[in-house]
Amino acid sequence: MSVPFLKEAAAAGDKAKIIRFVRLHLGDGNEDVGRREIDKSWIEATKLLLQDKPTDEAFIRAVLEHDDSTLALLYYHLHFHLIRKSEEWIHDGSR
Repeated sequence: MSVPFLKEAAAAGDKAKIIRFVRLHLGDGNEDVGRREIDKSWIEATKLLLQDKPTDEAFIRAVLEHDDSTLALLYYHLHFHLIRKSEEWIHDGSR
């Protein structure tokens, strides 16, 4: 699967093809592994919020004023950051 495949899926509104690509990519060809990789970032984010530490909401509001392309790239960076925090990142050679 490639960028043209993703562009075609996006143009057709085929969300299933897009998420399948993401799961296959994150799971090194295994959708179930990819699904677990996606879940790891949600789990890590939730665990951090449950610590009930102060947050910089002004920073968040300022960041959300950026364009959607920048926010989408930030989302990917945050996603991978949180997966790495899980210490179960399958792409670092440890798994």
